[in-house]
This record gives sequence, C-alpha cells and structure tokens, in this order.
Amino acid sequence: MPFDTHLTLTVPSRQDQSSHVVAVWLFALCFMILVMVSLGGATRLTGSGLSIMEWAPLLGTLPPLSETEWQRLFGLYQQIPQYQLVNQGFGLDGFKSIFWLEWAHRLWGRLMGLALALPMLVFWARGMLSRRLVIRLGLLLLLGGLQGGVGWFMVASGFEADRTAVSPYRLVMHLALALSLYSALLWTALGEAGLPRARSGWLRPASLTLLILAAFTITAGGFVAGLKAGLTYNSFPLMDGRLIPEGYAALQPFVRNLFENIPAVQFNHRLLATITAGFGLIVAILGLRSPAAPRRILAALALLITAQYALGIATLLWVVPVGLGTAHQALAVLVLTAAIALRHSQTAPT
Repeated sequence: MPFDTHLTLTVPSRQDQSSHVVAVWLFALCFMILVMVSLGGATRLTGSGLSIMEWAPLLGTLPPLSETEWQRLFGLYQQIPQYQLVNQGFGLDGFKSIFWLEWAHRLWGRLMGLALALPMLVFWARGMLSRRLVIRLGLLLLLGGLQGGVGWFMVASGFEADRTAVSPYRLVMHLALALSLYSALLWTALGEAGLPRARSGWLRPASLTLLILAAFTITAGGFVAGLKAGLTYNSFPLMDGRLIPEGYAALQPFVRNLFENIPAVQFNHRLLATITAGFGLIVAILGLRSPAAPRRILAALALLITAQYALGIATLLWVVPVGLGTAHQALAVLVLTAAIALRHSQTAPT
C-alpha cells in the first residue's frame, strides 16, 4: 500500500496573525485591570485611598521629591476627618505608609491608559485593526478616562465633614465602571482570539443568567465594602444566631435598606453569593456531562466558584484582614471572567 507523500501545510494568514497579536494585547490589558481592582481593594482596606488630596493627572505621576513636598501633602491630609478621627498623631512616616499604596494605584491607572492608547495607534497604523475595532477601542479609551474622573469623584466624597471613608454609592459606581471596562475588553479579546463556540440549547440562557447573577453579587459586595459591613456579623451561616438578621428593614423607605443598612447589605450579599455559587456549580456539573459544552471553561468555573465562596466565608470569619479581603475581590473578577467566557462560547461570531 503506497504512502501518501503529499503533505498539506496550513500557514496562518496575516489577518489571523494580527488577530492573535491583538488578542494577546487585550488579554494583557485585562490582567492590568485585574491588578488595578486588587490595588483598589488594598487601598480601601488599609485606608490609603484618602491620602492624596489632589487630583493631578499629569503632575501627580511623580511622587514627592523633597521633604518640603512631603510636609505639604501631609499638611493637606491633616485637614480631613480621616486624619482627625482615625489617624491623628501617626506622623509623617505613617502618612508615607498609606501614601505609597494610593500613589501606586493611581500610577497603575495611568500606565493602563498608555498601554491601551499607544499600541492601539501602532496597530491601527499597521492596518491590524478593523474600523469597527478601532471605534470600539476608542470608546473604551474614553471610558478609561472617565473612570479616572469617577475615581476622583469617589475620593472627594471622603473629604466631607465627619466622613472617614468614601461614599458607598460612589465606590460601587467606580467598581462597576472598572468591571464594565474589564468585561468589554475581555469580550473583545475572546473574539479576536477566535476561540471555538459551540452553542447548547439550555446552556445559552443558563450562561446569561449566571453572568447576571455574578454581576449582581459583585455589586452587592461593593456595598458591603463601602459600608464596612464585613466587620460585623462575623459568623456563618447564621448572623448573630438568626438566619435573617434583626433590623433587616430598619430604614424607611424600605429600598434604603438594600444600600445603606449594614445587616441587610451583608445578608443580601450572602444570599446572592449562595444563589450564584449554587447555580454556577449546577451549570458546571451538568455542562461537563455534555460533549459539546466548553469543558475547560466549565471546570475552571466550578473551581473558581468553590474557591471564592470558601474565601468569602474565611474573610468574614477572620473579620476582613487585608490579605483575604484583597484576594476575595480579585477572585471575584476571575469568577466574572469565567462567566463571561462561558457566555461568549454560547454566542454566534460577529
């Protein structure tokens, strides 16, 4: 029986190669946002977010370079309630310890803007980006600039009389905008990567439901963070021996309890997390039995959901230490990532 000596080699087209490079770049930007969200969580948990009293998008890139500048910035910080009510007397060294984390957080945001804008211009000039993609990325660049403004809007709320932290509403706005930017970049990256899509009848609506649940759970977690609600009711699964905590509906009108009442806010986050985790695990288990389903995504989803739920309980029981609290926020983004990837696998190419 003669051997077939004719081999067919498939050479990636220039367009395929360009899409691969663009996808890697976009995934790198997603990683940068993940780091940014983690830094934001750390600044909040350490009380560092109010240490810089000025918004200087260009001049603020450089840290203080003289003792005089350090003293000037420290003098500004001494005027706000957080210093007077929480950190009074901790000195210039104490101020520096919280300053550097907030400065790094803001510097990382500036670097992200450059990491989006400069390669986009280069890829556009080389014809590696379609007109549609250029418009989308341009809008995301504007969204990133808006995020910087919203960040300062959030920080400025912490300078108001009798406040030692930022407004929970503004914090959630800042977080939601960051995750919207992350989600849009990730969705675009997945499309450029050309990953396989195999739609399943039941998995398509289930993936959308899971994505919505994850988004609501993270938003509820933002209000927990903004109200420092994790510092109370540090038991699980009951809250001070009750399934539904006393005072759940203490505020009027009732809707205020969903955003301003510590017992209600923490209970709602627990409930949403439990529903999301349970639904996500059911989707993953059933999906893994289907040969057409994206098995790797489903396996990652199950692992991330389990780890995140366990980490959330540990963070609560240990009264929100900085390390666990930061990890919990970062892992929430990874759960969202898996939910977005699952949903993307169930959509038709555009």
